[in-house]
Amino acid sequence: MKRLMIFSGVSAVGLFAVAGQAFADKLMGQPTPNGLGLQPPANDLAQQLYDFHDTLLIIITLIALFVTGLMIYVMIRFRKSANPNPSKVSHNLPLELAWTIIPILILFGISFPSIRLLYAQDVTPPDIELTVKAIGKQWYWTYEYPDHGSFEFDSIMLTDEEAEAAGKPRLLGTDYPLVLPADTAIRLLITAGDVLHAFAVPAFGVKRDAVPGRLNEVWISPVSEPGTYYGQCSELCGTGHAYMPIEVVIVPKDEFETWVAGAQEEFGAVEPSTPVKLANAQN
Repeated sequence: MKRLMIFSGVSAVGLFAVAGQAFADKLMGQPTPNGLGLQPPANDLAQQLYDFHDTLLIIITLIALFVTGLMIYVMIRFRKSANPNPSKVSHNLPLELAWTIIPILILFGISFPSIRLLYAQDVTPPDIELTVKAIGKQWYWTYEYPDHGSFEFDSIMLTDEEAEAAGKPRLLGTDYPLVLPADTAIRLLITAGDVLHAFAVPAFGVKRDAVPGRLNEVWISPVSEPGTYYGQCSELCGTGHAYMPIEVVIVPKDEFETWVAGAQEEFGAVEPSTPVKLANAQN
């Protein structure tokens, strides 16, 4: 019995070590073949979510090991050959109180960080600098920039040949990605034009349903590291559901303003305007 418990503990430690190494080896903002664990977080909110996930993983692993060890002990200690005369005990009040109160305390302790994170995700802060609208369609996304003349464009998945030529991952690269500025709190308005969809970018800690006729709101915590991040539609939306990726390119604020000026000309703004100056943008 003692050897079994030692082996289980060593196995758990080994599992966390392997998961940690695989986590460190992941590419920024996208999944990798045979990957283990979550994608590296790109902002503070995603980091809090991942820390909470890791804490829960440790708690449930310890509980599973304890219950498994207890079951094995009971099966060995109270097997028929070792107990020819079975016990006639019907209940044990202290034990029943323990296995009722302890789980309640565990759940009560988990509830506080859980509620705090739910509040942080759902309540948009007042210092939002940019609003972007994402519209889910079968099977692509349309992005609109209401703060910059309401120009919009479609973001469609590249074919395997196009993705390879562009150096983008298969089934994730798009022809026109969503471009956002770094170090900026962003409001994302999400809806759908036909059926249910869901906008999800794991590295940002963002996942929200896109519902026809309804405007859902989520905010993206500032991302400091420029780069490309990927997500996918996370609501079964038809035969093309697996081919509806999300590609987000984070650029410095000055580069974002330059891109907006070009996008207004390419896609056409409803009303001509100069790019909105973001706070702390470089001149």
